[in-house]
Amino acid sequence: MKKYIAVILLLQFSARLFAGPVTVTSIDELQQAINRAKPGEEIVLKNGVYAAGANITIACTGTKEKPIIIKAESIGKAEIAGVGGFELIKPATYVIISGFKFTHAASKARSAPGTSFCRWTHNIFEMPGKGEYLTIAGNDHEIDYNTFQNKNSMGRILAIRGEGKQIAERLHIHHNYFYNFPDQGGANGAETLQFGLSGFSLSTSNSVVEYNLFEKCAGENELISVKASGVVLRYNTIRDCPAQFTLRHGNKCQVYSNYFFNTPGLRIYGDDHAIFSNYFENCKPAITIGNGDGEVADGAQLTAHDRPDRVLIAFNTLVNNGENIILQARKNGMGATAITVADNIVQGGLKAVSLMGDLKDPVWKNNLFFEVKQAGDIPASGYQQKDPMLVKGAAGIYRLAKGSPAIGKGDAAYPVVAVDMDGQLRKGKWDIGADQYSDEKMVAHVLSAAEVGATVK
Repeated sequence: MKKYIAVILLLQFSARLFAGPVTVTSIDELQQAINRAKPGEEIVLKNGVYAAGANITIACTGTKEKPIIIKAESIGKAEIAGVGGFELIKPATYVIISGFKFTHAASKARSAPGTSFCRWTHNIFEMPGKGEYLTIAGNDHEIDYNTFQNKNSMGRILAIRGEGKQIAERLHIHHNYFYNFPDQGGANGAETLQFGLSGFSLSTSNSVVEYNLFEKCAGENELISVKASGVVLRYNTIRDCPAQFTLRHGNKCQVYSNYFFNTPGLRIYGDDHAIFSNYFENCKPAITIGNGDGEVADGAQLTAHDRPDRVLIAFNTLVNNGENIILQARKNGMGATAITVADNIVQGGLKAVSLMGDLKDPVWKNNLFFEVKQAGDIPASGYQQKDPMLVKGAAGIYRLAKGSPAIGKGDAAYPVVAVDMDGQLRKGKWDIGADQYSDEKMVAHVLSAAEVGATVK
């Protein structure tokens, strides 16, 4: 008898061990399955449209080796509508949400403070009404291969928050497609990506935003608004977005190897940022040095436009821009201090440099200008007029041709400038501009819609 019981128990254990996915066909079944979920379980919602009458709360905990997976039967075919969405709450850990289409009310998709190591992947967000598409406030989350599209109301598409005064930490936001966010009439609060708030701006995130594509997004004047410190933004493509990528508050961010086309480019506030190896074409302007109206280090409110101090703007390539490098005007502005503008290529446009405010103790060094109507507000010692021999390649990007006078003439005095616009290491003698003339494997390039978003396998 004991032997018989042992066999039954062994069979029951084996059945649990090798059980397949838990398939559900309603919101109630989905919630119940989530409530019971154990590490390693997979919950599959059958294709269909489901109206959620309240938030679907997720507090279960997986492990790194055995995450809990909550997924659609087919990508984009299981649709969550209604007034509620997925809300990850403390202590949710190692939970993966994958393959859904979210058309429910805005501001309902969220990873709350106290959640960690969760992932939103291969989802489609297209929500009606005012509010955010997705809010992340926990640490160590991954947001990848999602499509955020067709927003036409106030609120952010992706909002990064935190807890207390600490911004969410160690996030990885990559390979997402942000598409079609029309202008909301000039009101504040419609950023495509808002990374933080003023109260978080002095806290360090140590997060990476990379390989994302932004197209036709213009919710407000700021496309991306970074209000945090220690964020890396690299290998992104911004195309046809009439809104600026702005370092609005915070310090020590790195913006490199991004591609900007037909957009108002990049605007900079705050201290000790590094802006390098970026490519700007047909932008107006390309790079804006902010004119501060306060100095946070001296006690100004965190909501101030913090005077830019000690910012490195180096090894960028600017081609055929309506305006190139400017310091914006501001009545009674404080200007900017100790800005280094070095080893950039500026080809085409009216002025290479336009200063409409006070720039104290700048460093102008080794810039290369060609076919600009005026060098503008830069000392003669800070640039030379010479053809960099840029050639338009198969991808439509201007690169250095063999024999370019920019090759080997860069100043390798900036250790932070480790890679070029293709993610290639800068070895040996550095080249002026964003492109290092190299045969090494490229790890970044101009992104297309086929390479990002929910449907990429």
